[in-house]
Amino acid sequence: MASRDHIATFLDTLLEVGRFEDYGPNGLQVEGKAEIGKVVSGVTASLDFIEAAIAARADAVLVHHGLFWRGQDGRLTGWLKARVARLIVHGINLYAYHLPLDAHPQFGNNATFGARLGLSADGRFGEQDLGFIGSAFAPLELDGLCSAIAAALGRAPLAVPGDGRTLRRIAWCTGGAQGYHEAAIRAGADAYLTGEISEPQAHLARETGVAFIACGHHATERFGAPALAAHVAERFGLVHEFIDIANPA
Repeated sequence: MASRDHIATFLDTLLEVGRFEDYGPNGLQVEGKAEIGKVVSGVTASLDFIEAAIAARADAVLVHHGLFWRGQDGRLTGWLKARVARLIVHGINLYAYHLPLDAHPQFGNNATFGARLGLSADGRFGEQDLGFIGSAFAPLELDGLCSAIAAALGRAPLAVPGDGRTLRRIAWCTGGAQGYHEAAIRAGADAYLTGEISEPQAHLARETGVAFIACGHHATERFGAPALAAHVAERFGLVHEFIDIANPA
C-alpha cells in the first residue's frame, strides 16, 4: 500500500505539471481512499472504464483524459455526475495527466508511440514543445510507414501522400494535434503523424509535399498511461492493470 498524496506528489513532480498551460487540471482530480494498493490505467475516464476499474478492484485510476476541462459547465449532472458518483461511492482516486503525459520523454504518449514504430526523437517542435521529430533508422516509403503503423496499432491509418519523397525525417504528436502539421513542416519533416485529420491538412500535404498520416486519437494514446502507471506501481510496490476501452476515434 502507498499513500494517495505521496503518489500525487511523485507524479506531479515527474511530469513537471507546473510548466504546462493545459485545457484542464492535471493531477488528482477525484479524491478516494488514502491508501492505494492497486492502480488501473487507461486512456479516458469514461463510465465504461470506471465500471471496469471497479470490477478490477482498483483503489486508483490513472488516465490521460480526465473529467474536467476548460469551458465545461462544471455542474455535477448527467454523464459527469454518473462518472464522479461511481468513483466516490467506491473510494477510487482519479489521477489525470493531459499535456504533461503527452510530453514526457520516457513515459509520455509521444515517446511510447514513437517507440512502437522504432522512432527516436532528436528534436521537439510545436506549441510547448509537444511534438517529436527524429530520423528514421532507415529511409522509408509511405506504404512501408503505413504498414508499420497498422501493425503497431492494429488499425490502418488514413494517409494523405505528399510528393512521393523518401521519408527520412518523421514528426509525430499523438491525439488531436492535426494543427501541428505546419510546425512539423517548418521543423523539416518528410511526414507528420498524429491522431486526427481536419480539412486543411489534405491541402497542406499536397501543396508542401509533406505527407500527413492520421492514425487515430485513441489509438495513438494507448501507451503512455500504462507505461507511467507501471513505473508508479514498481516504485511504490503496487499492483497495476491496464484496461483498454475500445474506441474507433
